[in-house]
Amino acid sequence: MARLTSFLFVLSLLCFLPLCLCHKSYGGKLSPGFYAHSCPQAVEIVRSAVAKAVARETRMAASLMRLHFHDCFVQGCDGSLLLDSSGKIASEKNSNPNRKSARGFDVIDQIKSQLEKECPGTVSCADVLTLAARDSSVLTGGPSWMVPLGRRDSRSASLSGSNNNIPAPNNTFQTILTKFKRQGLDVTDLVALSGSHTIGFSRCTSFRQRLYNQSGNGRPDMTLEQSFAANLRQRCPRSGGDQNLSVLDKVSAARFDNSYFKNLVENMGLLNSDQVLFSSNEKSRELVKKYAEDQGEFFEQFVESMIKMGNISPLTGSSGEIRKNCRKINS
Repeated sequence: MARLTSFLFVLSLLCFLPLCLCHKSYGGKLSPGFYAHSCPQAVEIVRSAVAKAVARETRMAASLMRLHFHDCFVQGCDGSLLLDSSGKIASEKNSNPNRKSARGFDVIDQIKSQLEKECPGTVSCADVLTLAARDSSVLTGGPSWMVPLGRRDSRSASLSGSNNNIPAPNNTFQTILTKFKRQGLDVTDLVALSGSHTIGFSRCTSFRQRLYNQSGNGRPDMTLEQSFAANLRQRCPRSGGDQNLSVLDKVSAARFDNSYFKNLVENMGLLNSDQVLFSSNEKSRELVKKYAEDQGEFFEQFVESMIKMGNISPLTGSSGEIRKNCRKINS
């Protein structure tokens, strides 16, 4: 009898073991295979739609990656950024970091519409944002990774959280690091994730102070390389032209690579929040140098930090909802 009991116990463990291996969890209850049965085409639907959007406009890759970042830093990765204002909600789209600059919402709408046709009420808007960020990296030459999935969507947004939690282009290094630490991210994550600025553009209003009045004394930022600054002044006058765009990476703005870090070493970072990674802190400076010298090191850490960021306070289980329309909560 004892032998039979022991055999049945071992057999039960062997039966359970494959389930453990197949449902390996990332960040709690998140798993890359979350939609394997409920919506097996989900990942491909997102990838295909993002590919078409980036083919139409390469800049869209940076815009979609930015949406994911700005979503996760407010209430966690819960799709709150996508909600429009309503009687109950003050939209995060109207915050200082997002107003007149956050874009790509129409692409997310298109993806969600396709997913609702394929598998209604199954794939969250928060997961769409996370997948779109990964695909944006791949489509511009950056690294790929298995995206942990299973997030649900929030029923609320936080305008104040968006205004207070997202780092601003003119923040000091310590302020930026504090905002990252608030999300459970460290200085390595800060430097690696800032590397996403190897693609995309920024508005004149986000870097004008560096050109004309960095410290409130009417003088430019002396850490900015002079010839680079002169070129920027042609695109960004002392007044007017707030929406004029300049590339974040002067070498290869459409390709995800490590040239962003090489620019910082040469004092050619566009934003103050970029250049302080090299000029204001010894640990971050060493990381910038390392990634400038070794693109593989950057890619490896970028993947790790993106997964870590994507795991910030996800709603899972019965929390939140699966929105039918990413712009509004279900009625």
